[in-house]
Amino acid sequence: MILTIDVGNTRIKGAVFENNTLIAHFVFLTEKLSQAIKKILKVHPEITHLVVASVGNIEKQEFLGFDKEVKVMIISHSDIFPFQNDYQTPLTLGIDRMVLAAGATLQFPKQNRLVIDAGTCVTYDFVDENDHYLGGAISPGLRLRYESLHNFTAKLPSLTIENPEHFIGKSTNYAIHSGVVNGLVHEIDGFIGQYQQQYSNFTIILTGGDAEFLAKRLKNTIFANSNFLLESLNHLFSYKINND
Repeated sequence: MILTIDVGNTRIKGAVFENNTLIAHFVFLTEKLSQAIKKILKVHPEITHLVVASVGNIEKQEFLGFDKEVKVMIISHSDIFPFQNDYQTPLTLGIDRMVLAAGATLQFPKQNRLVIDAGTCVTYDFVDENDHYLGGAISPGLRLRYESLHNFTAKLPSLTIENPEHFIGKSTNYAIHSGVVNGLVHEIDGFIGQYQQQYSNFTIILTGGDAEFLAKRLKNTIFANSNFLLESLNHLFSYKINND
């Protein structure tokens, strides 16, 4: 049994896996990290490994402090991955993006894969059918778009995510909702269209905190899974055990 931890920019997600089956899922704040992990290990004493992917500002020692209870594996650029990394600046590629690419490679073999992670930022990561990671794109996520409109203008209000009533916003608030939500939906559909023009035998995976909200609005057929990064950590752990 293993515990996977995804440390993002705004929150931490965790999941317990037994024989590749997700049996428990958690979301908690950064300041609750140690307390949350202790509680999870107490409830699930069969856990033998803690597998971590982090892009947040948490010191490794906070995880290594559990090494007397479980084996701790913090994914890094030096680890073995199931794809060839053709990124021109491989050491600047986020660990979360590498884990997502690994999960796509392992779960969807011998096909072109595009992983879209809709969180604080929206990342696009492409692995071709020959298991070459080629790169992708990064853009602001929904919350960043709302916040930037408020923070960098004098009079636009601070809003939370809401489904626009119509693509024509008939008030300032609904004009913002239309611009932010429809703008991102059109962006994602546009990127998917570009990839589909060049590549066939294609799988699209949508994940991240806003995956379910966006999935209903996209034109393209996608595989939506908000826990894909946690599942990818589990698959990458098995891959590393079998190939180290």
